[in-house]
Amino acid sequence: MKTQFKTIVISDIHLGTKGSKAKEVVRFLKKYRCDNLILNGDIIDGWQLKKSGTWKRKHTRFFNRILKMIDNDNTKVYYLRGNHDDFLDQVLPLKIGNLSIQKDMMYESCGKTYYILHGDVFDSITTNLRWVAYLGDIGYTFLLWLNRQINYYRRKKGLPYYSLSQYVKGKVKSAVSYIDKYEKELAIMAKTKGCDGIICGHIHKAESRIIDGVEYLNSGDWVETMSALAEDYDGNWQLIYYNEIDFAKPTEDDKIIPIQERDSYSAVSYQKPSDDLEIPPFRF
Repeated sequence: MKTQFKTIVISDIHLGTKGSKAKEVVRFLKKYRCDNLILNGDIIDGWQLKKSGTWKRKHTRFFNRILKMIDNDNTKVYYLRGNHDDFLDQVLPLKIGNLSIQKDMMYESCGKTYYILHGDVFDSITTNLRWVAYLGDIGYTFLLWLNRQINYYRRKKGLPYYSLSQYVKGKVKSAVSYIDKYEKELAIMAKTKGCDGIICGHIHKAESRIIDGVEYLNSGDWVETMSALAEDYDGNWQLIYYNEIDFAKPTEDDKIIPIQERDSYSAVSYQKPSDDLEIPPFRF
């Protein structure tokens, strides 16, 4: 499988929450290279950090990886604001070197134009009924907690990962209806803007399909699905799932430096720091 892409889109990492697969997304970004990296909203979960979330070293390592991609690979990074990281409204728009923080963007590639945004603006609950959105967030957090307990026992029995919330979304008629309506509304918006396709996140459901002649692409999430969108240099998009990646072949970052090539260090004893860090100085 290719490891160099023109553009990669990831969304809904929810850093600062227990459910965030920060280690996995960093490993993914070490495996693949790209000219453009689009962080399509809900990268940092400001809602949880204000309540009971915890910022850990693995969450900081994600941004260390992003900075390394900018510095070493000259990757252009676009961070688009989501509803859980709406604190970014205080700095939008902002551009520092190869890093841009903005609300949404138009992306042109291989003769096609895509409208890219997180997608919460089309969600009447998150835009008009904020308190209902917070209530739903509490329920979803509980569902993720229950999902962790189930998978703990599944791992002990040697069974594969099972997504409880994805099962619920697929079985509850109202959820299925909501997702279908959401996808169609975004396709209509893309068409009114004269775009060939639309790229979003928000609903934690990876998807790639044509809706009324519009290419609808959803990058999924890094809480359960662990998926990303990737575009090759011919303009073809594909969904990549972390659980289907072959990590057997080491990347440049995984290579072990021979002892004789390492810098010498004095034998100094130290105490291993706690994995928990103070919440970064973001104003919510």
